Amino acid sequence: MTDTERAELKERIQRSITDTEAAIAELEELTRPIAPENAIGRISRMDAINNKSINEAALQQARAKLDKLMFAFDRCNEPEFGSCKRCGNPIPMGRLVLMPESLFCVNCA
Repeated sequence: MTDTERAELKERIQRSITDTEAAIAELEELTRPIAPENAIGRISRMDAINNKSINEAALQQARAKLDKLMFAFDRCNEPEFGSCKRCGNPIPMGRLVLMPESLFCVNCA
């Protein structure tokens, strides 16, 4: 991996981290408890509860993604970043762009 590719990938990871942090903030707002004093109908309350559990699952996934992105960002400057942990071959740039936390090439994954 060239220095230019490494810098470009690091910038992409940083943008993804920023976007994911924004999504987490939004999802945290959507998963706040529904106050009982909010008079809404039974169906609307069930809808709100269902939406809340969907948003909680999305929040959990976003937090996991953020952890992986932070891990990849920390590893970016290591010399073995971008090399498969199993076979040692370079991980294709396309895979690293889509999944920067990848430790293995497509064949070894």
